[in-house]
Amino acid sequence: MSGDFFLDFTHLFKTTALIIKAKLNFFFVTFFRFYLIWKIKKSFHSFKIEKSVEDKNLPILLICNHISWWDGIWTLKINKQLFHRKYHFMMLEEQLQKNWFFKYTGGFSIHKNSKSIIESLNYTAELLADKKNMVLIFPQGEIGSMHDTNFVFEKGISKILQRTKNEIQIIFVANLIDYHSNVKPCLHAYLCDYTGSFETSEIQDAYNSFYKNCITNQIKMKG
Repeated sequence: MSGDFFLDFTHLFKTTALIIKAKLNFFFVTFFRFYLIWKIKKSFHSFKIEKSVEDKNLPILLICNHISWWDGIWTLKINKQLFHRKYHFMMLEEQLQKNWFFKYTGGFSIHKNSKSIIESLNYTAELLADKKNMVLIFPQGEIGSMHDTNFVFEKGISKILQRTKNEIQIIFVANLIDYHSNVKPCLHAYLCDYTGSFETSEIQDAYNSFYKNCITNQIKMKG
């Protein structure tokens, strides 16, 4: 066989994706959108969006607290109601492998402590190059309590932003739940723009401040 064959084969091997990329499928996206919004209506007394943001017609990076498996569903509804972007979200590779269908609704993988993490960061930046896209990330990297007001962000968020060469809209989201006098929970989703430095520590400090303000506002809520 010729040397050209081996060169072509080697090139193919090197460019094979190390991550699971999103493959938005109309059927899956449509089905999940209607199913999950129905699920919210069935499970919650109310869903209120407390926002101080306007759509800037830019790619959107959502930075959200991670308190349950509901988080992605809530932000999907936020997107449908306010922004109408192609919805993407980062998932741990092992979780996406178990729930393979999520890749057809916008899910893509990240594997911590693996060389593939570079590809995940590059892919996220690639998605954020298109103003039709929204990307959701949970920079604390794991599910925690909504009562925790001290978030510690992993460094990946600044690496994504360093790779993003175009202007984007960064939006903080805080999802908080109370029951008040209702049998079913009431969700309050707080949103605000972030326009500061791309350093992880500064984004982390700004989110912690934002979250504490959300808690203060939440305490004032009456059912």
